[in-house]
Parts: sequence; structure tokens; C-alpha cells
Amino acid sequence: MTKKPIFLSFCPVTEAKSRRNFIRKKQKPEKSIIFATENISGSPYRIMINRALIRLKVVQLVYAYYKDGEKTPETALKELDFSLSKAYELYFYLLNQLVSLQEYGERKAEALEARATRMNLNQNLAFADKRFSENKILLQLKENPTLAQYRERREEWEEEPSFIKDLYNRFTQSDDFQAYLDAEDFSYEADREIIRRLYKTIICQNDDFEQLLEDHSLYWNDDKEIVDSFVLKTIRRYNPNLKPEEELLPKYDSQEDEEFGQRLYKAVLEREEETRQLIQENAQNWEFSRLPFMDIIIMQIALAEILTFNDIPLNVSFSEYLDIAKIYSTPKSSRYINGLLDHVVKKLRAEGKLLK
Repeated sequence: MTKKPIFLSFCPVTEAKSRRNFIRKKQKPEKSIIFATENISGSPYRIMINRALIRLKVVQLVYAYYKDGEKTPETALKELDFSLSKAYELYFYLLNQLVSLQEYGERKAEALEARATRMNLNQNLAFADKRFSENKILLQLKENPTLAQYRERREEWEEEPSFIKDLYNRFTQSDDFQAYLDAEDFSYEADREIIRRLYKTIICQNDDFEQLLEDHSLYWNDDKEIVDSFVLKTIRRYNPNLKPEEELLPKYDSQEDEEFGQRLYKAVLEREEETRQLIQENAQNWEFSRLPFMDIIIMQIALAEILTFNDIPLNVSFSEYLDIAKIYSTPKSSRYINGLLDHVVKKLRAEGKLLK
């Protein structure tokens, strides 16, 4: 398959620069871009990489494909697999950070207890750190063999120790943690809730954390908000009856989901002329050349999905791509995209070319 941009031409730029520009376009959303509308092959609450994340990755990589004049479809497909694997790796990295915080608290508690014994001080000096290090959720994560394997093979970044120290201090000095200590309820449910709350308030939307991730991977910075939600889902699903070997969220729910991204990406390129023509013919009150490039990409992918995947309901495709547009394009884009897609769908139905 050869690349033939049929309406627009773009100056070639490097892949990393294309991706960085895409990330900088992203607007801070009021709600996370995690969708629970599709339940065709499994609940997104039981898996790490669901179709919503796959669609977002395809949008990112199609954008980069057209921006980078030298990228081949084969290279882009490999990058799609790599990008999704990086998202799954980030899931383990963020869980690992919770275990690193537990280990830091354990070391600090031991040091304070030793100091209290040596200097005949109050043994309660290490109370807060001991409570944190004995948190039942954190200990369960620490004992998980899959996460332990990840921890064994990864190398610690140079800046991580100081970052963990700062994160730990923010955790233990927070009003939420002080309220947890004051309540003196150290049940499993209380332990789970305090970790969920601290993660949500201190790790989510943490600019320092996002900068750290971007320094090590452009993929990770852009994926963090999505993966944060899956870490929180993992915390919520933990319970006292789970054994240490309990599986963390699997990468995919099915072979069908694993192949979905590849099939969608190929459909976008193979049906490029068809979908671009539909957009151009139905671009209400707009010249095609004046449409925002991101809007064209989102509509092209949405139409490729609608025309290729007969088992995916129209409302699912509409909903998910409109949510992507709200975050990654202009403020008015989602309304325009919704109108154009609706017009195209009605036209295709009237012509007997779309049966769903």
C-alpha cells in the first residue's frame, strides 16, 4: 500500500516532533477520556487496553502518519503495537510507584523506631510511617508475582529516589492521610479508600509526575490520564479474599480486541479516498481545505470504522470519536463533526450503502 494524500499535503517532520505537537494540542478535559459505552467483547473495567484506548492511539498515529511524509503503513502498524504496549507498561510502572512508596515508608519507620530505641524516645514517633507501610492494599500489590517480575527487570531512573521521597511526603502530610490516622480505622476498606483517595488527589493531574514521564517517554505523558483510571479501577477491585497471585488487569480481553487496532488502522488507509470524498461532499458551509486537520483525521477514522465494522453500533462510534474531538481539537469541533457524520450516515442509508 502506498501513501497518497489526496486532498492535502504536509511538510515532513520527525515522528517525535509530530507526536509532541499532537500532545500539546490536547486540552485539559473536565472528565477523563475513558469510555464505558462499548460492551461488545468485554467490560472495560476488566481489561487494561479497551477499544476506547485503541481508537485514541489510532487517531494519534494516523495524525503522525500524514504529518510525516516518510512513514510507511507497515512502520505505522508496528508503532501502533509498540504504543499500546507502552501504555500497558505504564500501568505496571504506576502500580510499581505505589509499592515504592510503601517500601520508602517501611524504611523510614524502621529508621525512626531504631532512633527512638537508641535515644529512649517515644515509640509513636514512627506511627504514621508504620501505618502507611502496613497498608493492606500496598502489601497485596507488593506480593503480586506479576508486578514483582516487572520490578525485578526494570532499572530505576536516576531522579526516582528523590521523586518518591517528595511524593511520599505529600501523601503522608496531606489532610486526607491525617484524617485517616485520626479516625483510627485501619480496616481493609479504610486502607483501600485512603490509597484510592491519595492516588486520585496527588498522582492524578500531577504536573511534576507528567514531566518526569515525558522526559522518559512521549507515549507515557500522553497516556497517563487514561492509565491512571485503570490503576484506580485496580485499587477498587482489590478485596481481602484476593490471593497474591491474583491477576492484574490483562492487556486485552480477547483476540478480537487485540486485532481491532490493526484492522481499524488498515481500514483508515485503504478507505482514505472514499472517506475523504464523503467528508468533502458533505462539508456543510466549509471549504474542505479550511477544515482543521485534526477534524478531518477524526472524521476519516470514524467513517472507516462505521463502514468496516458492522458489529459496532453507530452510537458507540459517534460517542467515542466526539469525545476524542472534545479533547484534541477545537472547542466547536465536536458539534461540527457530529453534524457531518450524521449527514453522511443518513445519506449512505438512503442509498442502501449502510445497513446499520
